[in-house]
Amino acid sequence: MTEIKSNPLNPYRVLRISIGVIYLWFGVLKFFFGLSPAEQIASATIHQLTFGLLPDHIAIQTLAIWECAIGLLLISCKYMKATLLLMFVHMTFTFTPFVFFPHQTFSHLGFTLLGQYIMKNIIIISGGMVLWQHYVRNTSVNYVRPFSESL
Repeated sequence: MTEIKSNPLNPYRVLRISIGVIYLWFGVLKFFFGLSPAEQIASATIHQLTFGLLPDHIAIQTLAIWECAIGLLLISCKYMKATLLLMFVHMTFTFTPFVFFPHQTFSHLGFTLLGQYIMKNIIIISGGMVLWQHYVRNTSVNYVRPFSESL
């Protein structure tokens, strides 16, 4: 579905670009050892998922490429079905630390900071579902007036 170019505040565009920027930002950080706060848990998780067959530095570099690709594709609005599918697969794997490392993700009061960092992905998944409806299924529903019309 093409977007109306004259409306820069189209809520679908804003959502798509904002998720894309987050993906791109988090991905770029992983290219530089020690910059990403998620690097250690991502590396440990991929190590578990691949049974240690994939060297950690290659795993992080691959994850960085994957995240940057999703970010760039979202920002450019290219191949939205494939991009969103890649995003949903990635988001699914972000929850595996709850299974592999519960002592790092849960505290006696609920979630640790890492657990909260992972749980915020529910918002990204929800946003992805909205984007899927708009760009893949072409069923944009106006539940309320578009943001740009309320200004």
